[in-house]
Amino acid sequence: MRKRLGRDGPLVSAMGLGCMGMSDFYGSADETESVATIHRALDRGLTFLDTADMYGPHTNEELVGRAIASRRDEVFLATKFGVVRSPDPRARRIDSTGTYAKTACEASLRRLGVDHLDLYYLHRRNPDVPIEETVGAMSELVTQGKVRYLGLSEVNADTLRRACATASISALQSEYSLWTRGLEREILPAARELGVALVAYSPLGRGLLTGALTSVDSLAADDIRRDQPRFRGENLSANLNLVQHVRALSTHIGCTPAQLALAWLLAQPGTVILLPGMRRRTHLDENAGALEVRLSAGQLASISEAIPEAAGDRAPDLSRLER
Repeated sequence: MRKRLGRDGPLVSAMGLGCMGMSDFYGSADETESVATIHRALDRGLTFLDTADMYGPHTNEELVGRAIASRRDEVFLATKFGVVRSPDPRARRIDSTGTYAKTACEASLRRLGVDHLDLYYLHRRNPDVPIEETVGAMSELVTQGKVRYLGLSEVNADTLRRACATASISALQSEYSLWTRGLEREILPAARELGVALVAYSPLGRGLLTGALTSVDSLAADDIRRDQPRFRGENLSANLNLVQHVRALSTHIGCTPAQLALAWLLAQPGTVILLPGMRRRTHLDENAGALEVRLSAGQLASISEAIPEAAGDRAPDLSRLER
């Protein structure tokens, strides 16, 4: 299954591969398995690969670069800039200036070992920097042939409109899932009106919607989910009850909980492209099965009604800069 990235963009795989967890945030990773997972994704037609300079930092781009070195022509490659990390993994700042956009792009090209990026996102916006300055500089990268298409991440509807009035924006990457649906009020309608594709990250609720995770005790000590509101105390208990509803619905339909959550997103109005984070081939194979699940209008309505917004704020806090 393929979907068009923006009004005038290319057809890309309706499900991509989020590579962040292969290098950062979710405990130790296995590079051999990570590379094998990227190759399996390409073999299965999931050719939309997503990384960012802040993942690692930097090491995830290097990993993806090594994995695709002999298969670059098969890949629709996306990376991001704007979040600058220091040696302290919790210390971050946002730089969305035009000057930094150009510097960061050159560095990403080197780490990935490519001569152009298919999609370049502003990862997070500093509200003190006019979005017109940022996307104006990003447009220059397109003119120079270093970038093909432009995207934004986690901006509100007003910022998206201003950006589209300045440059051609093909994609908006934001958190979207069965139980993270706040962007349906203003942001998704704006994206549809402007012809911008929505690239949904964390479409499985950072793993909870798979039904496999029942306690943070099984997570690595440095797994960021241990500190996130939806994975703590009463919030976690309430969210696990929601997962049971997902499990029951998936059993009735004949798929796994993860496939149900992903198929529901694929069926939403407008162009919604999925970006589940997958570190293992087994997870990739299961998630790819969602592309074959067809939900009726009645089933979609029942699922939407049965699964409310998750308990607890979403995280990280950087996602909230524009909201």
